[in-house]
Amino acid sequence: MIKSRYPAFPYIVFMAIFIIVPLVMVAYFAFTTSSGEFTIQNIIRVGDYIPVIIKSLFLAFAATLICLGLGYPFAYIMARKTSNIRRTMFMLIMLPMWMNFLLRTYSWMTILENNGLLNRFFGIFGIGPFEMINTQGAVVLGMVYDYLPFMIVPLYTVMMKMDHSLVQAAQDLGADPFQVFTHVILPQTMQGIKTGITMVFVPSVSTFVISRMLGGGSELMVGDLIEMQFGSNNYNPNLGSAISLVLMIIVLICMSVMNQFDSDNIDKEGRIAI
Repeated sequence: MIKSRYPAFPYIVFMAIFIIVPLVMVAYFAFTTSSGEFTIQNIIRVGDYIPVIIKSLFLAFAATLICLGLGYPFAYIMARKTSNIRRTMFMLIMLPMWMNFLLRTYSWMTILENNGLLNRFFGIFGIGPFEMINTQGAVVLGMVYDYLPFMIVPLYTVMMKMDHSLVQAAQDLGADPFQVFTHVILPQTMQGIKTGITMVFVPSVSTFVISRMLGGGSELMVGDLIEMQFGSNNYNPNLGSAISLVLMIIVLICMSVMNQFDSDNIDKEGRIAI
């Protein structure tokens, strides 16, 4: 059997076609006019949408923190169970992902609307109706529901490889639960936390389906702005590419800050610096 001299060549071609070329096209449209002339006006116009970008970052950050708060203990409990229970819990986590994304979001519209299931339930006790749909809370709830598995899976993966004998050793040496968590468990799961945050934050900050359906169009996010620029009514791919480029830079900065925090707060022995 003849071995290829360049085994990574297919992957390089794939990256060039589906990653590098689209990024080059985005950069090209961001710095050109509709006639192909160079300009920076598209980037300057992005400043008009700074409030929307800030709100998108805030909502995505809130959804990511909630996913981390819910996913971390669930993944830890799941990793400590027997294999049969782990498979069952993992299937329950992944089961909603087998359904269509739009269908899952429509279901939350039915639950949260003014005459929805929740308000009907509260009405039995003479409470409500509450304004739950078309709010920022509904948008965050939708993001948490749709992206929570993306937080649990990487956390579960690293926790399955965690050395639990270190936890027992720390407990035998008199460490309290907080010290065991910060000095033993957290450092071993930091890579899963970083991966989970990335997998939740990036799609959350750029989503537009959830904000449109659960926000009712009143909670405009940066993903909605980008989608609107490529719509038939307001077709402006140059401005849409500029917003996309700025959003990508902001996400890269956020990821760099998180990586810097990771490296600054873990010492050479793998412990969290407190």
